[in-house]
Amino acid sequence: MITVHHLNQSRSKRVLWLLEELNMPYELVLHQRDSKTHLAPASLKAVHPLSKAPVIVEGDIALCESGAIVEYVLDQDKQNALRPLLNSSEYYSYLQWCHFAEGSLALPVITKMFMQMEKREGGQPMDGYIGKEIELDLAYIENTLSESDYFTGGIFSAADIMMTITLEMAGNIGLLAGRDKTQAYLVRMQSREAYKKAAAHG
Repeated sequence: MITVHHLNQSRSKRVLWLLEELNMPYELVLHQRDSKTHLAPASLKAVHPLSKAPVIVEGDIALCESGAIVEYVLDQDKQNALRPLLNSSEYYSYLQWCHFAEGSLALPVITKMFMQMEKREGGQPMDGYIGKEIELDLAYIENTLSESDYFTGGIFSAADIMMTITLEMAGNIGLLAGRDKTQAYLVRMQSREAYKKAAAHG
């Protein structure tokens, strides 16, 4: 059975959500951030040297990075759900969005979040570049969601799980204002029962 090491207010919610969607049994180990520093506790570092979440452990396998974990979990699913068939056009669209969530989108969103934590008179040196990247990414997403309910071939997949969590981060720092399709998409994703079960863990 997969053991999920879950850190509150982290992207490990993705893994819990995926497992709930698949009705796959798992063991949950909760870790709490330090209330002052907001850093992960020593208990998580004892599981993985990076001291980040998510981390899963099954037998002699220990994985970090939510994208890799999502693929591992899907490989264990005998129903082959939430991932299009290998070599189909939908599969490569799925793959693109899974990587986009933690690549093109996450970098500027997280950078913007960190920049907002430290206000400097006259703005930040990277403001223009980050703003341009965020605008480009979010316009692409808004256009995609204006043509389809989901990110992969019009069906819900693990790519939506990957994308939703990063979009939530963007929404939490005010980046989704005026993005009606994206906001409506988030509401739909957050209304899924499996999502609610995962979110209940913090």
